[in-house]
Amino acid sequence: MITGYSVATLVVFVISIGFVIYPVSIPTPRRIPRIPINLTTAPIIAIAILWAAQCLDPTVIRDGIVGTDGVKPYNILILFFSLAYMAITLDITGILQSAAFWVSNKGGSNGWKLYTYFYIMLTLLSIMLGNDPVILSGTAFLVYYIKVAELNHISWLMSEFAAANTASMVLFVGNPTNVVICEGFNVNNAAFTAYTILPFIACSVFCFLALGGQYHSKKYVPRKLNHAADLDARSVLLDPIGACVGSFMLASALILCLVVSFFGIDVWKISLPFAVAKFIYDVAWDHYRFVRQLPMLGRGQKGPGENGMQLDDVMLQDAQTISDNKSRHRQSALPLPTADKVNSDPDSNRTFSSRSPQPLSKTYVALWRSKGIALHKRLHAHFPTFFTALPRLPFALVPFAFAQFILIEALSHQGWIDVFATWLLRATHGDMYRTIWLIGVLGVILCNVSGTNIGATILLTKVVNAASPMLSDQTFRAAAIALAVASNIGAVSFTFSASLAGLLWKGILKQKGIIVSQATFAYWNALPLVVMTVVGLSVVCAEMAVLY
Repeated sequence: MITGYSVATLVVFVISIGFVIYPVSIPTPRRIPRIPINLTTAPIIAIAILWAAQCLDPTVIRDGIVGTDGVKPYNILILFFSLAYMAITLDITGILQSAAFWVSNKGGSNGWKLYTYFYIMLTLLSIMLGNDPVILSGTAFLVYYIKVAELNHISWLMSEFAAANTASMVLFVGNPTNVVICEGFNVNNAAFTAYTILPFIACSVFCFLALGGQYHSKKYVPRKLNHAADLDARSVLLDPIGACVGSFMLASALILCLVVSFFGIDVWKISLPFAVAKFIYDVAWDHYRFVRQLPMLGRGQKGPGENGMQLDDVMLQDAQTISDNKSRHRQSALPLPTADKVNSDPDSNRTFSSRSPQPLSKTYVALWRSKGIALHKRLHAHFPTFFTALPRLPFALVPFAFAQFILIEALSHQGWIDVFATWLLRATHGDMYRTIWLIGVLGVILCNVSGTNIGATILLTKVVNAASPMLSDQTFRAAAIALAVASNIGAVSFTFSASLAGLLWKGILKQKGIIVSQATFAYWNALPLVVMTVVGLSVVCAEMAVLY
């Protein structure tokens, strides 16, 4: 039964998605920061409103955190963060930057040859590392390369974004949405790759052809480049030993995760110990180099994207730099106690001279803040790998993912998931091919309008599960693979918020002085997205026809 509570729940859910797509900040009285309503805060505010309105209860919140229907949010997040830490610390060694230099040398002065090589390199790296680490490092390097070679930034950056997000569908760890699908549809992790490898190859090839078609003009990809000299790929490999160890550990973790999935073991039980081992190695190796006075980040070395290029990777800015600026601004009005300000009169109970305008409590706050900043600086200098990787981890994903699970659990609690499942059955009549196309196209659309591809995947996974009693096993599995394709290519879409990678990509470019508007992003993604949707879902249909 659809009630007033049900309608209210759906309305609040839709409004929260609107703020995810178009974030705002509410002005406040002076000296109080503006209140942001965005990807992180909007779903949480929506949950608070629904709880206050008694549209959901603590049981719904618990189910959203613990999981239902085989989907375990904590499993997904632990797995994702474990592998993200290993991938990011591997990138810090400079191995991705070194690979980019090597590819640049191979491409030489031939524009289309280099364009093709970059597309292939970004695709292969994204298969192994996932899209987010590649977006972080690849975007910074491409911005540098584009400026030096005086290239049109649109064709190269849009190609990078499409390659990275398309390739993330191959491994179940390539994207959080893949993990949701494996958990929700009970798809073996190795089988997931077996199902998606052919759609990926087709999507990747036809995406490149679509990109080549719309960027055929010399304005976008010149036939000849100003290639003065080869770049030294070895010079940007900052830590060869760390690169070897990190590559071995990440590859071992991925292989073991695939193996244990055959035995029904939660993969986070494998990835987390590997991430802890990598953390211990990073700390021990940094300590050894610090004690031995060997070159390391912050002492004789610049971070990836900077060495030899005078390029600061804005996404790697250390927390202490921001803290320093804030501290200097605040301390200009909050002077610390110094010898000339101490009252030497023994009969006086005042600690500071009357010249100090600030209360004693505020002065001590500034003092402790200064000590905290100094401690962070010392730790960062001693253990640069961990403290450089830490701010790059996508912590905004944690509240957002849990909030999305809770909100969709609230929709289920109010009966909407059953309603949507009924609509799905009426539209497809349980036919496998209709289900593939409907779920695939809906998945791409919902990536844009349901608060990133994570929200779209969670919602459609719940809907298909609710309809599963009326679907054949073949149709149920086909829906899972169609959703896997849609949730990854859906990131190459019309809104930046279609994926966390899109928001990250936009932020990096903005800080580098490159503004890509929403209209420009949608315009250049339209053709590759339509082509990949048609080709990818056609391959899924062909796979299912052969298998079943």
